[in-house]
Amino acid sequence: MAKREEEYGVAPAAGGNILTTEEGVPGDASEAKIGLVEEPGPTAAEFAELKAERDQLVDRLARLQAEFENARKRQEREKSEFRDYATGSVVESFLPVLDNFALALNANASAEQLRTGVELIVKQMDETLRGLQVQVVPTVGQEFDPRVHEALGSVERDDLPDQSVAEEIRKGYRIRERLLRPALVRVVSNSKQTEA
Repeated sequence: MAKREEEYGVAPAAGGNILTTEEGVPGDASEAKIGLVEEPGPTAAEFAELKAERDQLVDRLARLQAEFENARKRQEREKSEFRDYATGSVVESFLPVLDNFALALNANASAEQLRTGVELIVKQMDETLRGLQVQVVPTVGQEFDPRVHEALGSVERDDLPDQSVAEEIRKGYRIRERLLRPALVRVVSNSKQTEA
């Protein structure tokens, strides 16, 4: 240890090691360069391999984006085609009804014959609606239900229960559980039941 002191002219640091500065001159710990091992950069072959992998991933991403966009466009086209098909099916079922109306308008018949013809057309229309699973909302005699009935006024009657439907102004329709339009009705106002 004395030899080191003589050689460098300084006493060794605690622990017996002499610290050196960047120039190799002895110094204190604040001046010392920490000896980190620098790893060499990637070789040209490794760099080329990484670049090729990156290019493959970018290409794959571009393909996936294109596939997603094509799938979205295809779904929109199929949705539009289905809507057109469904609309076409409904319209097709009403064409015979329209034909019968045209025949009735062109007929030289009495008022009674026209009335009978229109009644048959209405019956045909009801059958077409039933075929499409459209149901008439029940009204007269039913308790007023604001979810399926729309009150157009009230009627004073003693022979029917209060808040029941007395008269149907316009039919209401539903398809399965979905209401297409509410029934327009007049509701009973029974003063005898209201007082009790």
